[in-house]
Amino acid sequence: MSDININQNTSLFSKEDDGSETKQEYTFTVYSENRIGILSRIAIIFSKRKINIESLNTSPSEIEGIHRFNIVIQETGEVVKKLARQIEKQVEVLKVYYSTNDQIIWQELALYKVPTDVIAEKVEVERLLHQFGATAVVIRKDYTVFSVTGHKEETDRLVTALEPYSLIEFVRSARVAIIKNSRGFHEKLKEFEALEPGEEVIENEFLNKGDDVFTM
Repeated sequence: MSDININQNTSLFSKEDDGSETKQEYTFTVYSENRIGILSRIAIIFSKRKINIESLNTSPSEIEGIHRFNIVIQETGEVVKKLARQIEKQVEVLKVYYSTNDQIIWQELALYKVPTDVIAEKVEVERLLHQFGATAVVIRKDYTVFSVTGHKEETDRLVTALEPYSLIEFVRSARVAIIKNSRGFHEKLKEFEALEPGEEVIENEFLNKGDDVFTM
């Protein structure tokens, strides 16, 4: 499978001039059974190493009964590789992948609450929202809520731009990400099934021969 996984070549990791490895943003993609407590056990793996989780999202995957986690951290490649191995040791975890930002497609959803009268009175605010591709979600007399999807840097820029215009509230979701070269986890499941086929049903050779077998 062409996904970036725990067998990733360490030569791809960036280095400092002195040869030491630099920290960069990595996104874990974790497939697991939907069981109570799995999220807390995965989080403990990071907290024990004193690693801060920048973003965490969990949702159903394309396969019924299997959940998908996107976890974002800032770390070195060697540490990321060890974390992936630890996560995969969890009984409910089926597969772990980790990717740098150039190996994934990702988005975040941001919501902005702005006074409705400011939008009506200030033409530049309306132009600003249009420039960032903002979409009105709720329009009320006292406020309007807009949504924007994009990367963190993009959504942060709109926060800065709206601050002079009485921005009331701002919230951003966790990252959702898809690995560019992934064929989907259902393909990996097919590989598992090919490697570990279930036991074949063996027909009982004495079936329908009761009279012959059990007569005295």
